[in-house]
Amino acid sequence: MNFNLNEEQRALKETARKFANNELKDIALEIERKDEPPSREILKRYADLGFLGVNLPKEYGGAGLSHFEAVLVLEEIAKVSIAVAFPIFESSFGPALAISSFASEELRKSILPKVCSGDMVIAVSMSEPNAGSALTDLTTTAKRLKDKIILNGQKRWCSGAGHADAYVVYSRMSEEKGAKGIGAVLLEKNSNGFTFGKPESHMGFRGVPSADMFFDNVEIPLKNIIVPAGGFKKLMEAFDLERCGNTTMSLACAQSAYDYVLIYIQERKQFGKPIIDFQAVQIQLAEMKMKLDASRLLLYRAVVNADKSLPSIAESSIAKCFANEIAREVTGKCVQLMGGYGYSTEFPIEQKMRDAWGWGIAGGSIDIQKTNISAALVGRRFNQRN
Repeated sequence: MNFNLNEEQRALKETARKFANNELKDIALEIERKDEPPSREILKRYADLGFLGVNLPKEYGGAGLSHFEAVLVLEEIAKVSIAVAFPIFESSFGPALAISSFASEELRKSILPKVCSGDMVIAVSMSEPNAGSALTDLTTTAKRLKDKIILNGQKRWCSGAGHADAYVVYSRMSEEKGAKGIGAVLLEKNSNGFTFGKPESHMGFRGVPSADMFFDNVEIPLKNIIVPAGGFKKLMEAFDLERCGNTTMSLACAQSAYDYVLIYIQERKQFGKPIIDFQAVQIQLAEMKMKLDASRLLLYRAVVNADKSLPSIAESSIAKCFANEIAREVTGKCVQLMGGYGYSTEFPIEQKMRDAWGWGIAGGSIDIQKTNISAALVGRRFNQRN
């Protein structure tokens, strides 16, 4: 097994790294300060560079590359800030993939080129007040009435709510209970009867809007059905790749914090010498490096084995769970190594720690990933209701 990048992959990674460091750092600071998402001008720059829809087919405006190349781009941008990277995450690992994989040809041609050109932002809406980890308990309904779909209900914890132009809404599309009745539709922002609650303020994830979403007899054309009732398994297969995007964002938080602290501990002096000369610091440095490398290899396994398809639930859950945990650990250690500077908002490490904690909640909590892993090991799902 060859772990070296080929020439094209190295060039892609270096292009993303240089762009992020040269053009996004000041923008990221402003986004963090104002808690506002990246501007459409930034999205246009991403589109020009081919960073939106890296792994979407060329016929829909994507770059036609693999999931692995998409990971390489996403990590370099996310090292600067998860907020500036979020449009790339959504266009390559989020709702765009569900549309690319399962929607009708008409819907693909209508939506995906706009996403890849930076003219449309789409978000996924899954959770509800009483349906988060227990997603099959969702109550939002999308009922067919002649030539249209009528959407009613409420969603919560939608990243991008109020900012995105369209939403992939998981909803109950038949009377069957549980997963059998669930499908997904595409809802455009300005639809009548579609409103948003108060914007939320989170510990981290500044620049990634979130709010409740309310649907009151919202009319949706039939062509906007992405997956009909009974398609829940398909939707979760696409979500397995979103977990790889989540993994990449976690890893980027941890790796960028580590890179910053690696320089700091060689320059910072205490007791007359650089703190890297203390054995306790050396041990922490080595432990963090081992976990970062292990996390990256688990991520690469998941996306490379998926190739142009979708990854396995086991491999994506292992990668996400491990990255979520080590990101919290590594960023926390980096704060500690920097002492008061690490805790200060004048330096980037405290932000990276706050953002790292969010990824272990978003996209399925750490403990849920562990039940997914156990289920894959024994070949059956566990009924949490009994």
